[in-house]
Amino acid sequence: MATSKSKGSNQGGTAKQARGGIAQTVQPDEKLAAIVGSQPLTRADLTKKMWEYIKANDLQDAKDRRAINADQKLRAIFGKDQVSMFEMTKLVNQHVK
Repeated sequence: MATSKSKGSNQGGTAKQARGGIAQTVQPDEKLAAIVGSQPLTRADLTKKMWEYIKANDLQDAKDRRAINADQKLRAIFGKDQVSMFEMTKLVNQHVK
């Protein structure tokens, strides 16, 4: 029995557009661009770059690895000295268009 393609298959050969959620393309504002760059990127890539920055600058709390200690650049985004990894996404989303 032959299998059929799903209704939204990409038959034209063109690239699929990101629709929303983690695949949605966003534009970082000036404060966030200091960390992740000024080019538009997906929310997934944004989160990935934030974690690269946090790990490269050793900003995870030594005792509670879920906590992120803000340096000067992150303090401009977070508005405080320390946030949880779960709170980080909410705060970062306020700095994208």
